[in-house]
Amino acid sequence: MVPLSPAERDAVVARLRRAGCVWAEDETRLLVEAADSPEALAGLVDRRVTGEPLEYLLGWAEFCGERVTVEPGVFVPRARTALLVSAAAAVTGPAAAVVELCCGSGAITRALARRLAAPRLLAAVDLDPAAAACARRNLADLAVPVFAGDLFDPVPTAWRGSLDLVVANAPYVPTAALDLLPAESRRYEAPVALDGGPDGLAVLRRVATAALSWLAPGGHLVVEVGEVQVDGFRAVLTDAGLVPAVVRDDALDATAMTACRPACARHAGPERAARQ
Repeated sequence: MVPLSPAERDAVVARLRRAGCVWAEDETRLLVEAADSPEALAGLVDRRVTGEPLEYLLGWAEFCGERVTVEPGVFVPRARTALLVSAAAAVTGPAAAVVELCCGSGAITRALARRLAAPRLLAAVDLDPAAAACARRNLADLAVPVFAGDLFDPVPTAWRGSLDLVVANAPYVPTAALDLLPAESRRYEAPVALDGGPDGLAVLRRVATAALSWLAPGGHLVVEVGEVQVDGFRAVLTDAGLVPAVVRDDALDATAMTACRPACARHAGPERAARQ
């Protein structure tokens, strides 16, 4: 932490505010705490005013009451995704087997490890090797395996049909809307963590289609979506043989969807399940 006079602190606050930082006072405090010399602080402030995410400068993000390591390029967990955690915990019983897809930093798995009663299995997956490596660091103390690969591809086949919960904060921003994201997201976060294809549902469709064969009877898929995508994704889930429900939190401006594998559904795939 660098000691600053009130005038020096006010100067940093003013510079951050001019750069568009809404919470300039809080950011100043955090940057001052993170720096070990005046030169280091000046460098951090320079990087912040050019738009680099605060979380990359600090090396961590706060999520569900815990500091989670976040490294450059890795998706920064958003406050609204706390709804995904609570929605997942609400549909998952004790001794659950849980896999998080598109895990990014592993923040959701870490939060669920605290929320769930004695899960018998926790694992996480991400396509981006940098994100998978970051998640391994965040989950190392919990001995949670983290796989690098595309959705269910690296998940052990022995787990097929036995998962109680699959949770995914998959990318759901339509490609044409990427330019509307805040500059710090567009410029610094990996596109693979943001781009959901033409309608934002390209990755989520694949998750939904595959989930039926990985979930145990009565198991749930839980995902985050945009509010305007609810009707379209409800149809996707129904076509996949899952029973959807919507969870909304206006305070967080967040929307999650849960989807249950019916007890009667078998492993023959979504077409057969949809006919049952």
